Amino acid sequence: MSSSQQQVICRVSAWLEGKPVWLATILQTWGSSPRPRGAMLACTLEGELVGSISGGCIEEDFLEQLCNGRLKARHDEHGKPFTIRYGATAEEQQRLKLPCGGQLLVLLEYLDADAANRAVFAQLAAALAASRKVSRIVELGSGAVHASSGEARTAVVIDEQRMTHYLSPMYRLLLLGAGDVARHVAQLALALEYEVCLCDPRPRYLDNWHVAGVEMTSRLPDDVVRERFANAFSGIIALAHDPRVDDMALMEALRTEAFYVGAMGSERTSVARRKRLPELGLTAGQIARLHAPIGLPISSRTPAEIAVSIMAQVTAVRHEMRVSR
Repeated sequence: MSSSQQQVICRVSAWLEGKPVWLATILQTWGSSPRPRGAMLACTLEGELVGSISGGCIEEDFLEQLCNGRLKARHDEHGKPFTIRYGATAEEQQRLKLPCGGQLLVLLEYLDADAANRAVFAQLAAALAASRKVSRIVELGSGAVHASSGEARTAVVIDEQRMTHYLSPMYRLLLLGAGDVARHVAQLALALEYEVCLCDPRPRYLDNWHVAGVEMTSRLPDDVVRERFANAFSGIIALAHDPRVDDMALMEALRTEAFYVGAMGSERTSVARRKRLPELGLTAGQIARLHAPIGLPISSRTPAEIAVSIMAQVTAVRHEMRVSR
């Protein structure tokens, strides 16, 4: 969902340079829902679409209302943002192919291509690109939109006056060590909408490693962590099985705000690593942040199975961190 939000905001920002935009945001869900609170869909009057608030059927209904003028009529009637409840009846759930009992409450905004909206969405896009926390505030009485550096307690907070929508930047993963496990982890991470970078400073290790969409670097791992992966939207995964690579990255990573730091290895290897790390100047509290052995215990054996266990743990930790912030 984090990268989808960033894509929607960036596309809206670009569209507002010359055309108005409809923006839909999920405020609340009941029962089974294909998309969570805070998910967004944006559309131009010409039918250009980005984002998603369902598996596709609500998007079709949205485009149909856009084409037949019903959206414009409702906007003209209200003159401000308004809500639509999808799936309120069993018949509508069947028509929209929503999961059994699924309902969505969606806020619809019509954004004029004016200077105020362009400035706000450019600010939102810049904050997300820089991995900064940012919220979009919508004044429900007027439709005016503001950006705030504050953070909502949940994805969406709404009352009679305004909606505060917490926007999450794209999460990033730094993988250490060019190998088969890293290849499978990278593929899974890309599918889960992470930005992925592979780092291996060892000569020739990167020569035969390639996954489309993954950045590769042979720079020193601690420099890469310090410069690009030190914030709360970053994860660092040590997979090299070489202390010269893994420990160099962990030494820096465990001092950062990274939401996840993990290292591959057996129980014996992990115990030995924890004994080494204090020699690198790390405190007991910092070392306690390390996930090692890495991954959830699913009796994984093959590189692909190990990658599944790793990304399952990364996902669990990420969602736990988002709740506890």
